[in-house]
Amino acid sequence: MQAAVVRGAEALGVPQARTSIWVYRLPSLLGAIAAALLTYWAALAFAGRRTALLAGLLFASTLIIGVEARLAKTDAVMAATVVGAMGAMARIYLGQTAGLWKLAAIFWSAIGLGLLVKGPITPMVPLLALVVLGVKERGVGWARGLKPLAGLAWALVLVAPWFILIMIATDGAFLRDSVGQDMLGKVSSGKESHGAPPLTYFAAFWATAWPMAPFAALAAPFVWAQRRSRQIAFLLAWLVPTWIVFELTPTKLPHYVMPLYPAIAIMCALAIERLGDQLMRGWRRVVLYWLPAFPILLVIVALGGAVWLKELPGLAFFFGLPIIVTLAYVMARWMAWIKLDALVFATPVLAIAAYFSIYSGVMTGATMNPFALSPRLAQALERVQAANPGCSDIAPATISYREPSLVFLTRTDLAMLGAEQAAAFLNEAPCRAVLVESRVESRFREALGLGAGVSVSERLQGININGGRKLDIGIYVRGAQP
Repeated sequence: MQAAVVRGAEALGVPQARTSIWVYRLPSLLGAIAAALLTYWAALAFAGRRTALLAGLLFASTLIIGVEARLAKTDAVMAATVVGAMGAMARIYLGQTAGLWKLAAIFWSAIGLGLLVKGPITPMVPLLALVVLGVKERGVGWARGLKPLAGLAWALVLVAPWFILIMIATDGAFLRDSVGQDMLGKVSSGKESHGAPPLTYFAAFWATAWPMAPFAALAAPFVWAQRRSRQIAFLLAWLVPTWIVFELTPTKLPHYVMPLYPAIAIMCALAIERLGDQLMRGWRRVVLYWLPAFPILLVIVALGGAVWLKELPGLAFFFGLPIIVTLAYVMARWMAWIKLDALVFATPVLAIAAYFSIYSGVMTGATMNPFALSPRLAQALERVQAANPGCSDIAPATISYREPSLVFLTRTDLAMLGAEQAAAFLNEAPCRAVLVESRVESRFREALGLGAGVSVSERLQGININGGRKLDIGIYVRGAQP
């Protein structure tokens, strides 16, 4: 998808399309939009258009889908495939008899696309739901509507050509690396410094699912009371077993449970539709104060970071600040008398203001400098080039720090090496530079030996936003031969 978008951008004359990261983010944006629209479509299997709109708005407003829409990675598109598959499966489970072949085609096409995008995650969600519903119904006869034999064949037709070609191109290394190392490594241990205990996702939910999270708390008693109904049973089968799998898996990242959020959004919308303002009685009203409290908390954290770093956020932050404060205050006052469904329709406005200020005013401002290692390293390499006029081109390499952003900001032939390989790279020829993280620096220096003509031009410290680890990177340079 990213390759197609880049080719399209080149055909339209977009300058430097291959090295412009925003072009690669477009599939994620489209995937996030599709996931929100498909949440509306899936909700139509359970209720009318107004309730479906509530569900779509709740999911579309969540923090996590907003983040994933802005990252050039697989998860937003993968979430869309899960929602598409579960929306088709819900209609069949709930007894829709018209257009079964069409629903089966949607289901298995989503499975095939999901396999291509992110392997087993998309099929895992409906498979676990099928097991749970099979226990509840004491059989899976209803699943014949999914046309499993023809559908599985169609999914294999979608997946097989790519799988065969990638296995040929990599001599089988793809399967070994992606399944044997990456996937099984995440299942057996905390991969890439992302290990965390069970219930981590539950704790993170209150931030990553804002502004939907407080509505989920209000809807929980309704969901429990209705857990045996076919509608709620299906939504719980969508949500609970996969959530448990992710909670028990050592490697944890907030976006892993994102494909389950549409099920929560639909349950929230159903509760609001059937109980309305009854959900706001007594102590439950207090839960809703998390709606205006969370963006205010984001603002306080942003201002605290600015004071600590002695850097001001961007102008967008200050433009959005009065909007956030005003909307939060008005919403807090509204809670004394406004209807709950009207509050749901109002929350996306507050979310838009909060996200505008944070994404455009903080994430792109000077307060993010400690996390902006790749831009700072790219600038440092430019200084290395300027300081070595005898070199027409400084060839770079990096050890340990391998963020894709560094490739986009430097050059696509950036060598990503081990310590010994990097030492040999630097010793082999002049006009070369190596970025060396402190954790592997002793091994690198030992392999480098005397390193005639090699010097450390500068050091940069920062925080890797992918994992939160503090990094200290030295830039070793071998200039032109005297």
